[in-house]
Amino acid sequence: MAAALWARQDDGGGKSGTDELLNLLANPYGGTLSTNSFFASLGTSLGATAVIALLFCFLRPYNNVVYAPRAKHADSKHAPPPVSKGIFGWIPPLMRTTEQDLVDKVGLDAAIFMRFTRMCRNMFVVLSIVGCGVLIPVYLLSANEYTPQRKRQDNYSTGQGVSFFYKLTPQNMYFSKSFWALVVVAYVFDIVVCYFLYHNYVAVLRLRRAYLDSPEYQRSLHARTLLLTDIPNDYRTDDGIVRLTDEIRATDSVPRAAIARNVKELPELVEEHEDAVRKLEKYLAKYLKNPDKLPAQRPMCKASSKDKTYSKGQKVDAIEYLTARIKNLEIEIKQVRETIDKRNALSYGFASYDQISEAHGAAYVARKKGPQGSIVRLAPRPNDLVWKNLKMAKKDRNWQNFINNLWVAVLTLFWTAPNVFIAVFLANLANLGKVWPAFNQSLLDHPKWWAVVQGVAAPAVTNIFYYYLPAIFRRLCISSGDVTKTSRERHVMHKLYTFFVVNNLIIFSIFAALWGFVVNVINANKDKNEGVWEAITHGKFFLSVITTLCQISPYWIGWLLQRNLGAAVDISQVVNLAWGSISRKWFSPTPRELIELSAPQPFDYAGYYNYFCYYATVALAFATIQPLVLPVVLFYFFLDSWLKKYLLLYVFITKYESGGMFWRTIFNRMLVAAFLGNVVVALVVVAFGSVGINWAMLAALGPLPFLLAAFKWYCARKFDDQIHYYQKGNAIKDREEHAGSEHKTRKSDRVGVRFGHPVLYKPLMTPMVSAKSQHLLKQIYSGRTSVEDSRTVGGYSDVYLDAMDSNAPGKASGKNPAPFELVDENQMDFEHYKNRPEFRDEAGGDGELYGRAADLIRPGTPSTIMTGVTRTGTMESYDRSRSTSRHDRNRSDDSDSTRVAPVGGTDYPRGYHQTPHMREQSPAGSDFGDGFAGRGRPGLGHAPSREGLVGGAARMGMSPPPKMPGGYGNLRSENTTPGEESTSYDYFRRGRGL
Repeated sequence: MAAALWARQDDGGGKSGTDELLNLLANPYGGTLSTNSFFASLGTSLGATAVIALLFCFLRPYNNVVYAPRAKHADSKHAPPPVSKGIFGWIPPLMRTTEQDLVDKVGLDAAIFMRFTRMCRNMFVVLSIVGCGVLIPVYLLSANEYTPQRKRQDNYSTGQGVSFFYKLTPQNMYFSKSFWALVVVAYVFDIVVCYFLYHNYVAVLRLRRAYLDSPEYQRSLHARTLLLTDIPNDYRTDDGIVRLTDEIRATDSVPRAAIARNVKELPELVEEHEDAVRKLEKYLAKYLKNPDKLPAQRPMCKASSKDKTYSKGQKVDAIEYLTARIKNLEIEIKQVRETIDKRNALSYGFASYDQISEAHGAAYVARKKGPQGSIVRLAPRPNDLVWKNLKMAKKDRNWQNFINNLWVAVLTLFWTAPNVFIAVFLANLANLGKVWPAFNQSLLDHPKWWAVVQGVAAPAVTNIFYYYLPAIFRRLCISSGDVTKTSRERHVMHKLYTFFVVNNLIIFSIFAALWGFVVNVINANKDKNEGVWEAITHGKFFLSVITTLCQISPYWIGWLLQRNLGAAVDISQVVNLAWGSISRKWFSPTPRELIELSAPQPFDYAGYYNYFCYYATVALAFATIQPLVLPVVLFYFFLDSWLKKYLLLYVFITKYESGGMFWRTIFNRMLVAAFLGNVVVALVVVAFGSVGINWAMLAALGPLPFLLAAFKWYCARKFDDQIHYYQKGNAIKDREEHAGSEHKTRKSDRVGVRFGHPVLYKPLMTPMVSAKSQHLLKQIYSGRTSVEDSRTVGGYSDVYLDAMDSNAPGKASGKNPAPFELVDENQMDFEHYKNRPEFRDEAGGDGELYGRAADLIRPGTPSTIMTGVTRTGTMESYDRSRSTSRHDRNRSDDSDSTRVAPVGGTDYPRGYHQTPHMREQSPAGSDFGDGFAGRGRPGLGHAPSREGLVGGAARMGMSPPPKMPGGYGNLRSENTTPGEESTSYDYFRRGRGL
């Protein structure tokens, strides 16, 4: 049927529509628009880049919220260099900022990213000189060796009057001995790539060792803590973790251990609570957009599918329903928090040593095979953990990885069809004109206009799809079991790079060659009655592939030119600038959304690393068949080596610091790029070289892949262990040198608290409402006063104090008729809320942008009982005697749900099992630090706290121990002493003589 329809579209010359389509698929990149398209891409790219850059220079001094949020919010240590108000005032600070300044102010990840960018810039300077200085003269001079007799004999024409770019390719060097130049250049390219990689590997090692020796890392808890997963059932206790670390036999030290407890549905409940709060805020923002004129109809929404009190899909009043839903969720969260320790132990836990060398030595010894089938690794920062994946078994991870790889393969195949359409028709609009007569006439009438469209359309459409890929791959990596967010980002970068290279480079570039080869085989079989094998052997497959790559090379030059425009768009922040204005004018953003909009945005390391490696791969793959790609990609890296430096210093934050662990991933990608370049050289030699010379050239190229593999192995053996581990092997000697500081470091060991699941202690969100709508809140909630009592507001489970009337002491002012946090218009800025957990965790730059990280240790300072973090970000002093002898530790015979280590386990604060206060505005939280400070003035978020004034006071007489917030407590023992309270971890952890 399809053939019949195409046959009707005969062009009068005997060629049917089917034949025309087959010819287009076989050779889609020919035509006369290539040169014009290049100049169109060059003009639009350079012109638009210059305009956007100048626009940035003029707007920057007057919009620090968009162009310098880090300078506004960072503390003195992490603040970037000051910038003058001049148009080009941002350039001198970039020139003066050194690599060490980057490490101190924005972190090691950002410093290594900039080092990689500079490495690519310097590397392509050398490659451009070699490639353009050697290959272009060889191609232009060797083309004359091709005689007309050979043209007629092989039925191959170089095509007089072809595009200038095609003359810079090896397709005019058929049977030339000058192909030895390509072999030599392939070796030179690999040597240059390996030299820069090795030189920067040494620099990364130096930076990493300085990072491991830095005071911040030395004083952090995670630096000397191990994460153990896949723990067997018999070892799922605090003491069981200690016994597992004993089997590693890397040190005689006994760590403090904490086994994880099952939080069951608590993470889902907290997530649903946050979603309900955000929905309520959104409905209220729309409903109260104009306080002087409310809409006639109250907003409606569908009841949650998890809410069994309503039928599925039932429409309800959004404000009333979400308020009640939040109340019920808070009650349920409180109940679950109170009963956490009645659940079973999980398959993961943490073990913290006195010295960093002990933890790293144990991790190094157990890096390949952990004791009893467990997996032992260095613990990341607590906020870097993906908590729901820690309990996933190894076999489940393997299965999920297989499923995810299958999905990636399906996605790759799915994108093949639109990719082919772009390659055939958008990359060369002349092909579209051949099957669309009306468009062909327009193409002939306006060739320059359509040349511009061709130079812009195909790359633009190609990039739109890839905008959404990172989010897709992040979901896949989370479902596959990544235990940290930094490892997830590395895996996302790996999947993005694989997808780009396979789909957008290989399939896009050689599909037409493969299809043309199939067409030639079919035609030979039909016209000459040849067999399939004879047709295949005469089809000149490699010649078709290389000819197609030479013809598509101008497209990749134009595509790389458009990347310069992308770099300018990045620094202009035009998307954020436009979205901020559009959202305020046309939408109804909530106070929370406005606060988050003013916060520094995280830098997408996975996306940018992928693009940089991909650009380098395209350049190295096409360098020998189109040398002009080298200076084009050089210009991009030269531009971005300055622009990205500004973005990292003044605009973006590193949300999750990995300590430079991206390097090995990008190192491997660069070696893959060099290998693909060698493959292309081999294909050129086979396709165009003479028969007598082919085998000698291929033999000369043969060692290159093995040399690259040997270089990778050498670098891995020489550098990787030193980069990853502070110390390798036995740490007994190091422990003896630091024996005098053992007591001091143990005073602040509270592994179970600092590595506790955040849903156990993180305060719940309070709905935010603009203060201009305050007078309408009583009217909105007038029908719900029956559920309120003297201690609750709006039926919420938290205890609130009514605001006192300044004119009538002791009387409520009545300013807060609903359970909301009122936010003034002039306070809807991140600066007022950057110390609040709900905002700091998302835009705090791993906690270091505004001070110290949460797991830094400074014994002897007051702290909150909840997390051990003081107002200055340091850790609480806490000491408890325990036995450290291997032979004196007791083993628990309780079930998984109750067993603990009476001696040798982790110390927890008294009453740690009690449910924490769920809102930081709760007055009961005023005794527990900043996270639970009094309300103060609504909206400020950093009201003064009377932190820990009586938190350490002794209780009177026989009064019961105080109830304090915590996490994994409420365990009972068979050895309970009569008359002694057994509801705190301290009961089980203190020595029997106390």
